[in-house]
Amino acid sequence: MNILIKGLNDERFGRPLQLISDLFFEESFVTFEEEKEAEYKIHFAIKTDDKVSVEGTISENGNEKAFSASFENKFEEESEKEHFKMVKRAVSYVYLMLLQHVTEIEQPWGILTGIRPTKLLHNKLREGMTKEQAHEELRRDYLITDEKIQLMQRIVDRQLSIVPDLYALKKEVSIYIGIPFCPTKCAYCTFPAYAINGRQGSVDSFLGGLHYEMRKVGAWLTEQNIPITTIYYGGGTPTSITAREMDMLYEEMYEAFPNLKSVREVTVEAGRPDTISEDKLDVLNKWNIDRISINPQSYTQETLKAIGRHHTVEETIDKFHLARSLGMKNINMDLIIGLPGEGTAEFQHTLGETKKLLPESLTVHTLSFKRASEMTKNKQRYRVADRDEITEMMKMAENWTNENGYEPYYLYRQKNILGNLENVGYAFKGQESIYNIMIMEEQQSIIGLGCGASSKFVDPTTGKITRFANPKDPKSYNDSYEHYTNEKIRLLHELFDRK
Repeated sequence: MNILIKGLNDERFGRPLQLISDLFFEESFVTFEEEKEAEYKIHFAIKTDDKVSVEGTISENGNEKAFSASFENKFEEESEKEHFKMVKRAVSYVYLMLLQHVTEIEQPWGILTGIRPTKLLHNKLREGMTKEQAHEELRRDYLITDEKIQLMQRIVDRQLSIVPDLYALKKEVSIYIGIPFCPTKCAYCTFPAYAINGRQGSVDSFLGGLHYEMRKVGAWLTEQNIPITTIYYGGGTPTSITAREMDMLYEEMYEAFPNLKSVREVTVEAGRPDTISEDKLDVLNKWNIDRISINPQSYTQETLKAIGRHHTVEETIDKFHLARSLGMKNINMDLIIGLPGEGTAEFQHTLGETKKLLPESLTVHTLSFKRASEMTKNKQRYRVADRDEITEMMKMAENWTNENGYEPYYLYRQKNILGNLENVGYAFKGQESIYNIMIMEEQQSIIGLGCGASSKFVDPTTGKITRFANPKDPKSYNDSYEHYTNEKIRLLHELFDRK
């Protein structure tokens, strides 16, 4: 699908228009030059004085008829940067209106293509808006539907009841620890996840570097008297290493990090059932960790095989019961809507099996075709449901969680997500993941340790975010972890030095 844009002479419009095009068409190409024959031609006219006014007209190739849309808004701030942001938003608004008209597809999230819709609502409420004013602005300026606005508000209210001091945690940090190994790599995955079999030398070197990072960062936090809010072990699959290696890692955590007893939550993502064993669960108990994830993704065996998960449905169920019998009191499970070959019947079966277990929390993901995943590289091999069926499955998940006592408490979106929908975390009251709230709402710095771990440094005064990532592959990490540790500590000094 080629779309020719006329009347815009700034290349900064290219990316937002391409992202909106991708909401409507599987393969689209936005161009500002008449190089190719375009299925749609769109002409923009922009006026700026004390307000921004944008008009747009779309015509289909070979069709004389055209449709027009317009938008205007007053400039609120004087800076050139803020002016352009408003112009870009107005152009996006008109562009979405034009494509919604010709495709007859309504986008429930409007012009939002970012990951964190609830952060936008948090910010408006913190600025002093009433809920009604914030909702009207989301509806008017972003074209978000009432259904999604209500979902956002439910989640914001829930988050503030779970973490009443959410806005006051900028002088604390959370810790993410990345273990980059898995039994196999799933077809949809782009996280650092290397098959662990035959890699013991690489694992040993990696763990040596991770222990170093934990000691150095922990010492700095102790010296600066900076509290830790939450700790999250992700990956990869953190339980893919041995029980002995896990034991040494958690011992290091207790020795290196300050005031572990005041940390609100420690989570270990034991996502792959084929990595869970009695001795590993005993190690978790030894270190007072009872919050884990066991992720079925689907309860259809053919699906698990198709996506590269080499475990059985029965193994998921057995490992859940094993974890429960050995004292795991807070178990999360992930489900994915829209996996290859699955429709409403298969998803209904997955919900039925989940009901037999009723984990404390449940994250319902919508499949996203991530650029570097096996699934995206070989898209023709993976048949997925259409937009209408994906939407129906999301509605099934909403109804099922509501009927079974779960409440939504965080959400995020991804590029190339099926149906332009969202990922939603649900939980029983009091069982929510505080880390998930912190990572999504970006109210404090999160320090990433380990292979592929990303840090987000949030300035305690301005809220400005600086991102910093460790190398993704174990060899590069093993060769340079000292350098990356020193760089993180330098960035932390810039944010938190109280001298």
